[in-house]
Amino acid sequence: MKTTIAMTLACAASTLAFGPAAAGQVRGAPFDGTWNVRLVTEQGSCDASYDATIAIRDGQVIPISAGNDTPTSVSGGVERDGSVALDIRRSIAKADASGRLKAGSGAGVWRLSMLGCTGKWTARKQTAEARAD
Repeated sequence: MKTTIAMTLACAASTLAFGPAAAGQVRGAPFDGTWNVRLVTEQGSCDASYDATIAIRDGQVIPISAGNDTPTSVSGGVERDGSVALDIRRSIAKADASGRLKAGSGAGVWRLSMLGCTGKWTARKQTAEARAD
């Protein structure tokens, strides 16, 4: 069970706070680039921490290191002011994340209610250009 949750949250991390923007919208352009994201569990039976790398381009996220083949659905995203609100779904698991990005970093909270897991996330910007190789 922890492995499934770890993959869900790793995938959540890879799309954390930056889910796909609606077509034609440029919501998060000030935050474009490659980001390292870390989620830390503070409560519940989820693994202690999760790491991922994501790319943001025009407010949309391009996962670089999701590490699984199960489709993940993300709604929400990052607004121009840096505010973050996400709904992440993978299989039957649903996680929520919120917080704020600033110039080169970000932080917030996440929750995976079905397992009683909660925690914090942090993000550090690595490059100004979104690289999804």
